[in-house]
Amino acid sequence: MPPPFPPLFAADAGALAVLQLVASLCFGGAAFVLARTIRNTLHSDDPEQDDEWRYDISRIAGLRRVSLFYRVFQPVIQGLAAVNRRAFRERLPELDREIQVSGLPRFWTAAEYLGRIQLIGLLAFPLLAWMCVRGMGPAGIVFALVASGVLMWFLRRRLSHRAETRLMLIKRRMPFLLDLLTLLMEAGSTFQRALSEAVTEFREHPVGMEFGRVLAEMNMGKSRSAALESMRTRLRDDEVTSIIGSIIQGENLGTPLARVFRTQADVLRIKRTQRAETVAGEAGVKMLLPAILVMAATVLIILGPFVLSFIHAPFF
Repeated sequence: MPPPFPPLFAADAGALAVLQLVASLCFGGAAFVLARTIRNTLHSDDPEQDDEWRYDISRIAGLRRVSLFYRVFQPVIQGLAAVNRRAFRERLPELDREIQVSGLPRFWTAAEYLGRIQLIGLLAFPLLAWMCVRGMGPAGIVFALVASGVLMWFLRRRLSHRAETRLMLIKRRMPFLLDLLTLLMEAGSTFQRALSEAVTEFREHPVGMEFGRVLAEMNMGKSRSAALESMRTRLRDDEVTSIIGSIIQGENLGTPLARVFRTQADVLRIKRTQRAETVAGEAGVKMLLPAILVMAATVLIILGPFVLSFIHAPFF
């Protein structure tokens, strides 16, 4: 009598052993997540303050508030971050810049965010292994490892793309914000009041958020130059660095800020025009290969029947 429920795949001993291992890992991971979730729910939001600096304590508390993923997997992420600080020491500054530019919560450090990406890949591995082993047998484990690595690379690349896109949006809208600052200051407003009005006007845009941080730092007691210098350090872009450097230099030399803002807005527009001309000039070169492929396909479609008829035509 056949079994009431047919097996999902052939009963191969190696595949069954691998699936049992994957199932055990999944069960252990589920038990760990459940226990960790219960512990974090009952635990205070403020970690112990024995051996850590006060700033790091407040940063971790803030990160626990804004990220559920960090709250659940905090020990694992911190362990991976400790490894990343040694293994990827040269790459962490660039990752930290991308975190700042992309607009993620400022509580993330580069090592911890990289640990988050790695943990997502590790958590996805059991599911990928189950799918691959089910379809390919024990050899699917290798494919699952590759797929987990590709997932980590994709998440890392997604952060870089998000940072590039947001930085481009900031540079595109910055001339308009500088124009508004110029008009308000020429009308008799102070810099701080004009900046507050400009931030309110552009509050939904990344450029308004960045200058909003400048305004917040000034309201907390930072000098104007220090707040702008902090923005330059966060973004670390050549154009933004040049603009903010000119503003700081103009302030130190006593040049009216309205004139400096107008000049820098014109410079940004010129650079944007030059960038558009460069992209337009490169478009012809980039379209060359697709045009050749389209022409080759057209020739094959037109001449293909004639060539085939010539090949298969009887000569005798």
